[in-house]
Amino acid sequence: MPIQYGSCHTALINGYVIEGHVPSKEIKRLLIEKPIALGLAVPAMPIGSPGMDGPEYSEKKDPYDVLLIGFNGKSTIYQAYR
Repeated sequence: MPIQYGSCHTALINGYVIEGHVPSKEIKRLLIEKPIALGLAVPAMPIGSPGMDGPEYSEKKDPYDVLLIGFNGKSTIYQAYR
């Protein structure tokens, strides 16, 4: 995973790299659609993403994008959360 998409957690699922707080809904979609890609990333740790949504955040939510990362290192928005 290119460093600019880095976060705090990295996983490998069925050959795809999952970086950061990616919602399970988007991982399931990835595994169904099977795009030719490196994987998914949610850079940084946006408040409101899975694991960053506890009561200590007082229901605050930052907008963020789940990015589909290509083998060329370029990203496209896979899903926007607003």
